Amino acid sequence: MTALPSIADIAISLRQARGLAHKGDIAGIVARLGLGSRDAEVPLGDDCAAIPDGDGHLLFAIEGFLDSLVAADPYFAGYCGVMVNLSDIAAMGGRPIAVVDALWSRDAEAADPVLAGLRGASEIYGVPIVGGHTNTRAGADNLAVAILGRAGKNLLTSFDARPGDNLVAAIDLRGRFRDPQSYWDASTGSPSERLRGDLALLPGLAEAGLCRAAKDISMAGLVGTALMLLECSGVGGVIDLDAIPRPEEVTLARWLTAFPSFGYLLSIQPDRTPAVLERFAERGIAAAAIGTLDATRIVRVRDAEGTEAAVWDFVAGPLIGCGQDGTS
Repeated sequence: MTALPSIADIAISLRQARGLAHKGDIAGIVARLGLGSRDAEVPLGDDCAAIPDGDGHLLFAIEGFLDSLVAADPYFAGYCGVMVNLSDIAAMGGRPIAVVDALWSRDAEAADPVLAGLRGASEIYGVPIVGGHTNTRAGADNLAVAILGRAGKNLLTSFDARPGDNLVAAIDLRGRFRDPQSYWDASTGSPSERLRGDLALLPGLAEAGLCRAAKDISMAGLVGTALMLLECSGVGGVIDLDAIPRPEEVTLARWLTAFPSFGYLLSIQPDRTPAVLERFAERGIAAAAIGTLDATRIVRVRDAEGTEAAVWDFVAGPLIGCGQDGTS
């Protein structure tokens, strides 16, 4: 019988995960572009650029897709082009306005399933594609999609988590893996009305003043996403692995590296946590408090026996270089 990994082994595997390594590249890019200033209303490190506009904010974001995904699952790559951008807008408490795409493909036949995915998600989520760039005579297949959205005065940011907050995970478990990839798809084939209503939960929390910090779970996985959120806010915390909502048939090891189509981490004041959990439960989305934030600037994971292991120490060094301590 194969022994289960120890909490120390889990912490090491999370720290060495490929998805997290990709996020670690951000620090060098930030420095190279000279984008480390914290004078902006919303500092660099959030899911979207937030641009003050009247009594609210315009939100602007872009996502690029691995050529391996475009080649292996072109329809889903196109679908994700819209879907993951919508998640970025929602993670900041905003609502989407429109998207544009940039597609390079070997020929029109190779482009067709990607375009079908883009159109499918656009129609399902009710967000128009209003333009872009297309080249069907390229040497390889590549895709990038950008989005414009709008939020009110109350943004959800990566910079407003505070010691004493609960770390809440909200994930739609009504899905399946796109094997052999790590994408947990709870979107394709689901009712359009439900998907649109689920996304509206996040701006609803912002407008009600129930939440001040959030981030959508990315390719870095749940713990990797928590690292980025906590680094930006200059805090630490402990994550109870057994408290993370996950499908019964999926192992913890695989779930910690999953990229869910609907998955968010939120920093919530304890007295507001029950109301937030209730809102997700009303829509059939699994949500739970999975940890507590503190001032240590060290992020730990904890097992069912209460044993802890450090995944990242921001006192020793940054991950993405967008922390409140001035590192960049």
